Order: sequence, then C-alpha cells, then structure tokens
Amino acid sequence: MKKILITGGAGYIGSHAVKLFLEKGYEVVVFDNLSRGFREPLNILKKSGKLDFVRGDLRNRSAVEKVFQKHKIDGVLHFAALCLVNESMENPGMYFENNVCGSLNLLEAMKKYGVEKIIFSSTCATYGETKYLPVDEKHPQIPVNPYGESKLLVEKMLPWYEAFGINHVILRYFNICGAATSGIIGDSKKPSQLLMQNAVRGAMGIEPFAFTCAKVKTSDGTPIRDYIDVEDLVEAHLAAWEYLEKGGKSNVFNLGNGKGYSVKEIVSEVEKAFGVKMQKKQSEARKGEYAKIYADPQKAMRTLKWKPKKSLAQSVESLRKWYEKFPQGY
Repeated sequence: MKKILITGGAGYIGSHAVKLFLEKGYEVVVFDNLSRGFREPLNILKKSGKLDFVRGDLRNRSAVEKVFQKHKIDGVLHFAALCLVNESMENPGMYFENNVCGSLNLLEAMKKYGVEKIIFSSTCATYGETKYLPVDEKHPQIPVNPYGESKLLVEKMLPWYEAFGINHVILRYFNICGAATSGIIGDSKKPSQLLMQNAVRGAMGIEPFAFTCAKVKTSDGTPIRDYIDVEDLVEAHLAAWEYLEKGGKSNVFNLGNGKGYSVKEIVSEVEKAFGVKMQKKQSEARKGEYAKIYADPQKAMRTLKWKPKKSLAQSVESLRKWYEKFPQGY
C-alpha cells in the first residue's frame, strides 16, 4: 500500500486526514513539531492502521530530508502551517518563515528524493476582499493579512516545481467546523480560533462565549463566511490524491459549501441545537478580517467528484460529542 507523508498531522485538520487515510488502508508518516499539534490524536489513531510519527520542524531542512531517507514516500499532504490571522498581523515574519520557508524545504526534499505528488492546504484568505460572490478559483488573489499572503506565496512556488515532475493540487479552504462523527478526535486548540467551536463551548458552559469580530457592512453587522465540516474537507483530500494517482494535472480547487452564514446566524444555530440562550459579550476584535466570502465549489464537485455532505447541525453534534469527551481538549 502507498505511504503518505502528512505534515502537521498532529493538528486539527491534519489528524482527521490521518484518520481517513489510515481507514482507507494507507500507511501514514506524520511529521509535526507539536508547536500547535498534539500527540494524543496520533496515539488514538495508531489503532486504525500503520502510523509512524516523526517529531520535527519543516524549517530544519536536514530533519525534513531524514524523513525521505528513512521512508519510501509516495506523496505528501501538506497541512503544517501557522494559521491565525490576528497573530499574523502582529508577527508577520514568523508566518513567512514558518509557512513559506518550511514549504520550500519540503519541496526541495521532494525534488531530491523523487516524490512527485503534493496536496497543499491553502485558504480563501488568499482572495482577500471579495470582488464578486460566490468566489471561484479565478477570483483575484489580494490577501489582506500576512497569513493569506504566506499561503499565496507557496501557491506561487508550486508550479515552478512541475519542471521536476512534482504535480500538485491546491485546496483553498473556507471556514472549518466540526469534529470526527464519533467524537474521538477534534479541535484541541486552547482557545479555539474557530467560531462554531467557541459557540458550542459556550452553549455547553465550558467557557463564556464572546464575539471577536469587528462590525462590518453586512445585514446583521457580522462577517459572513462559508462553513465546511472537517470530515467533508478531508474527504476532498482523498479525492484529490486519487485524482493525482489517476494522472490528473496540477490544479486548484475551492472547498466550501457554497453558502454564506453570518457570525450571528452560526451562534443562533448552536443555541437552537442546545436549546439555550447564551450570555454573549464583545471582546477585542481581530485584525485583518473582511466582510464576507463564500465559495463556488462547483469545480471540485465536477473534477474531483466530491461534495460536502454534513449539515451545520451535524457539525454541531460532532462537536458536542467531542467536547463531552474532552471539554478542555486533549
């Protein structure tokens, strides 16, 4: 069976990809420095298949190369990145060093060891303020924060490595929510930066809920985003891998549901699911945010034969199960 390297596999999204690829019979090598990830999901997932963990940092090229020396890697899923918009505004250099230089080291190692397939986790933050809605893959990319810029720089690097036989799929995520349907793994960041996660924690009484969005020009004054469940998201990675395996050319796809929900609408959905009315306060607004964005995911649906399946209510339910097991994370 093929052996997949998953960078950032100890993180929220990466661990869900590890789970899916193990369940599909792949051997998985996780490379993660654990600065934002956790050992616990990997310990849980070892029961699902052949999983090796290497603790290392992508900024250390020799550490990256050792993974390729030790393992016969067939392809890479590249999740490892810093991903907090507000933090990127306050410390842009950290984002360029980690996200861009780390990705460069990975690509150079792939080139050296003849690994020819990579699926790159990008973001709708590369688009910036929307010129039109829904956003398709041809929308101008004008990031308004260093996080989005760092991802865009990696997107620009990838085509230059096609000359060395490295084909890529770029997946631009919209807003991620949910946990494993069973609740065995989930988002363990403390605090989480993700709206639905924080709203569920508030509804369950784990911690008070606070709005962290600035007032924007939308119907209810809160930002509008496209929410996609993490299990739907990683299914798209499997579809992208199979697309490359069948000889598909380098490509880019949006991953979203194709519908926008405001912050207040998501909070209302969570309150409805739990039958509660939360006390909501306003805390300091994040920097680098924009008013509204939601995806046109038709290209991914058409080319990858993928479509999101889980409803907002199902995402809320998976988070309820997760936080019942791990109210404070792992």
